[in-house]
Formats: sequence, structure tokens, C-alpha cells
Amino acid sequence: MSTLAAARPAPRPPVPWGRWGIRGVAFTYLAVLLIIPLMVILRDGLREGGGELIRQVTLPIAWHALKLSLWTAGVMTIINAIMGLLTAYVLVRYRFPGHGLLNAIVDLPLAIPTLVTGVMLVVLYGPQQALGSWLRDEWGIRVIFAPPGIILALLFITFPFVVRSVQPVLLALDQTQEDAAATLGATGLTIFRRIILPPLILPLISGALLSFARAIGEFGSIVIVAGNIPFYSQTAAVYVLGEVESENRLGASAVSIVMVAIAFSLILLVDWLQRRINN
Repeated sequence: MSTLAAARPAPRPPVPWGRWGIRGVAFTYLAVLLIIPLMVILRDGLREGGGELIRQVTLPIAWHALKLSLWTAGVMTIINAIMGLLTAYVLVRYRFPGHGLLNAIVDLPLAIPTLVTGVMLVVLYGPQQALGSWLRDEWGIRVIFAPPGIILALLFITFPFVVRSVQPVLLALDQTQEDAAATLGATGLTIFRRIILPPLILPLISGALLSFARAIGEFGSIVIVAGNIPFYSQTAAVYVLGEVESENRLGASAVSIVMVAIAFSLILLVDWLQRRINN
């Protein structure tokens, strides 16, 4: 019996079909949904060479649209970083009637269509509305069909990114150091600046960069509030639509590549920051 047992071949290890199957499905889905479309737009934009791509991007109307998208997104990011940090602090450190409702409302811009955001802003700030006409007549501020409307729309749709990036870190902070600093006579501002703020810097930057990346490609709300006026309120995303409608696919692809490159670079930076936060 012992000889037969010794002669019997050892059982083969099981083939990890399940593990490789799951990987294959995930990689195939990623390739079909993300990688192949990105490669197609890159190939289309470069089909006449890098020089032509640069020429299409640096056309005065295209360059102005890109600059408008970048500076309005930049202004929005600064405002969002400050107000998102303040909102996260209030939601974590204070309890008040309607706290749960306010916490839920923060995520509302992620759920509603961005076209609805544009319509809401037009109804509120349109030139024929009371508030819009008052701002125009009393202060000379034109909101709708102008850059301020673009900034307002971007503020609305990207607001949750900063709040939700800062909130978990703020919840995890140990308040023992704050209590000790208060016992030693530190003011509330000093405690915030020296103890609370430093751990929040990286998540704050991460959320702000996500807001910026999201704002670069925003279309739904912008096409409603901006008015698509070349050299004034036409953003890069709206410009791309115009080039597609004009059958200038090369110009649309070239500007799209620049927008994708900016957004992808920011996403890589955010990923690096989040790994530093987790470590």
C-alpha cells in the first residue's frame, strides 16, 4: 500500500480561473470604456501631426476658450477650498437643527443633472429676473451669459469635492491636543491654525484639485449660463461642441486632448496626495 501511495502522482494545484477571470473582466471593461476611447481621440487629434494639433489649439478662438476655462476654474477652486473647508468644519464640530439635512444637501450637486443647475441659475440671476437686473443696474455686474455665471455654475457642481475630502480627516482628528492647547490659553484661531489645519492641508489640496479637474470639462450647466459667445463666454467644452457641429473634427479633437491631458495630470497628482494621506 505504501509503494502504491508513493507511486501515485501528486495532485496538481488548482488553476485560479476565478481570479484570472475577474481580472480579465475588469481589464476588458476598463479598456472598452476608458482606454480605447482615449486612444481614439489621441489618434484623431494627431492624424495630421503634432504641429497641426498645436495650430488648432492656438487658434485665437480656441486659445481664448481654453484660457477662460482655466481661469474660471481657478477662481472657483480658491473659493471652493475656503468655503468647503469651512462647511466641513461646521458639519463635523457643531450640532444644530437640520444638521442631517444640510449634510445630505452637500451631495445634491452630484445627483442632479448639470443642465438643471444651469436652469436654476438663469431663473435666479437672469437679466429679466429681479436679482439679476438689480446686480446689473446697481453694481454693473452681469451674471448670466458672462464669466460670473460660469464661476457660479462651477461652484455649485464641484462643491462636494472639497467638503467630502476634508470631512473624514477632520472626523478622525484627536481633540485631546486641542483641549490641552485651550487649557494652556491658546485662542481658537491659534488652535485652528497650529493644530487643526496642518493635517487638513493635503486632503484640502486633493479636494480642490478634483474640483478643478471636474470644472475643466463641465458642459451641461455652462452651455446654459454662458451663452456661447466667442471671445467672451465660450469655454473649451462648448467650443468643442461648436467644432463638432461645424464638422471640424480635428479642432474638436485637439482641444479635447489638451483638456484630457490637464485633467489626467491633476488626477495623477490627487492619487499621489491621497496615498500620502493614507500613509
